[in-house]
Amino acid sequence: MKKISILISIFAITSIMVQAQPGTKERIKVNSQALEGNLVDDPAERDVTVYLPPSYSKKSDKHYPVLYMLHGFTDNDSQWFGWEEHWINLHEVIDAALAEGNTKEMIVVMPNAYNRFKGSMYSSSPTIGDWETFITKELVDYIDSNYRTIANVKSRGLAGHSMGGYGTIRLGMKYPDVFSAIYMLSACCMEGAVSTNPEFMKSMEAITSVDQLEDASFGAMATMASAAAWAPNPNKPPFYFDLPFADGEVLHDIAAKFSANRTLYIIEQYLPNLKKLKAIAMDAGTQDRGISSSTKKLHDLLNSYGIKHMYESYEGDHLNRIEERIRTKTLPFFSRNLRFD
Repeated sequence: MKKISILISIFAITSIMVQAQPGTKERIKVNSQALEGNLVDDPAERDVTVYLPPSYSKKSDKHYPVLYMLHGFTDNDSQWFGWEEHWINLHEVIDAALAEGNTKEMIVVMPNAYNRFKGSMYSSSPTIGDWETFITKELVDYIDSNYRTIANVKSRGLAGHSMGGYGTIRLGMKYPDVFSAIYMLSACCMEGAVSTNPEFMKSMEAITSVDQLEDASFGAMATMASAAAWAPNPNKPPFYFDLPFADGEVLHDIAAKFSANRTLYIIEQYLPNLKKLKAIAMDAGTQDRGISSSTKKLHDLLNSYGIKHMYESYEGDHLNRIEERIRTKTLPFFSRNLRFD
């Protein structure tokens, strides 16, 4: 009995040590036909970071589910995965989650969606290219063809922070045949009207050259990114979009294009698709200004239609607890809701 107990102890210790070993990451390039020919000449060959779990190199016959993660506005995959210093290191977060024991091994993939306007909004337009097709078709096909994935919708999840949270609900509600579970962290851009501040409109209209983008404010870049994604205009170089105002007046037809891409204004068109998803989750910090209230509105709307989901409002702002939330909430959520065999 003593010998058996010793063997059990050795086995337990060995299991913990294996579990605590780090995963690996690689940064690859994926060429996209869907992004080719975009009007602002952003590269169609995109950087993509792929996280491979600890056992990937040791178990050559094992296949894994895949979590696609979408970063936020002004960010990129290099920052998020620790290739450079940033406010988050997702590689370390995943390793820590695995070591804690509430997360199962999975492949995690993040495309670089940083473009001329500092973010693609994970949308499709002639100006920036067809990001929806790139992520939901081309990238998924590439990962399934080049890595040992479980190439099935039931083993595919989608999550994102801020702009990535917006991309998550945008793509999740349109492509339930690609992703079976989604998790939005502090999703932006789900509601809101265009600015009518005279000074802001004037400053935006003064940006007429690519060189000026370097010094543009966060709000100006966010408006430009949204216009490039949602209000393309091939006859307006060098940016090839329409702003939702001109000469200090709101252009209601262009503003309507912005509204037509706001989650809370269009989501009821996709209720049948949302009901096909196995699991939906969302959260936001109480100090995250309008994002907290937008997330609560989405929660209430889904409740009103009887669509099951997880919602949590927690003490925090837009950034300060995201690492913790991914480690303790997001990754365990996909560990419960993706198929692992």
